[in-house]
Amino acid sequence: MTDVPHMPPPQQRIIRSPDGLDLVADHGGPANAPAVILLHGGGQTRHSWSRAVARLRAEGLQTLNFDARGHGDSDWSPDGAYSLRDRANDLKAVSSLLHVPFILVGASLVGATAIQAIHEGLRPAGLVLVDIVPEPEPRGIERVLSFMHSHHQGFASVEEAAAAVDAYNPRRTAARDTSGLMKNLRRRDDGRLYWHWDPRMLERPRSHSLSTMPEAAETLTTLPDLPVLLVRGLSSDVVSDASIAAFRRQLPWLEVADIAGAGHMVAGDRNDIFNDAITAFSRQTLHKEHHAS
Repeated sequence: MTDVPHMPPPQQRIIRSPDGLDLVADHGGPANAPAVILLHGGGQTRHSWSRAVARLRAEGLQTLNFDARGHGDSDWSPDGAYSLRDRANDLKAVSSLLHVPFILVGASLVGATAIQAIHEGLRPAGLVLVDIVPEPEPRGIERVLSFMHSHHQGFASVEEAAAAVDAYNPRRTAARDTSGLMKNLRRRDDGRLYWHWDPRMLERPRSHSLSTMPEAAETLTTLPDLPVLLVRGLSSDVVSDASIAAFRRQLPWLEVADIAGAGHMVAGDRNDIFNDAITAFSRQTLHKEHHAS
């Protein structure tokens, strides 16, 4: 991970979920500084935020990014407990480590976890949704879930896995360095590489993962003092002008940052511009919160 010079690297933390799973997190930055909690997208790991973490820490903020249950180094649920409520309870457990104002940044389908947690009483200083809205485009969601449902047979090499990612996201320039992708893969006894997340997450109906989000998002309408930023890839097939307009009718104070040249995987497509957007929002929001307190 790229990190800030002369600053200790993030510490790995183990957080116990309410139902007894170990969640692995990286926690760093000045201990008394306001914080940003980053929630990776489905099928990814906490390492997908590496450059964002370095940038936020350079701004003097704490960062806390963790592997969601069933992903990366965190435990898989033996009971297949992967509902939004389960994930929201995890987020509340993670946030309990902090005693300072914090912002939530939730990517893709996992942005619904942040909304659900707010619906259940969590009160961040601000919310960033990365290419997800309460009423996303069904065709784009289907494409995301279809990708996650595929490749059960694994991959012969990391290059083969990279080719699968490139096929899903043809707009992105193919990466020459595949070391980052290896953090999302594990080699099993048969010698093949597999995505390192629990396939039982996909046993629920495809629509179920987002079915409660519109209702949960109604809570946002009762929180006019909660700043909300939507970061959208302009080439995204998940978030459209129409779905943004519908969200803005609910939240007239919604801020939108459109990232040109990016699709649904915004942070990976245009990382520097993405980091500019979330850093500016975090700095502005947490600065106000700090002075208000």
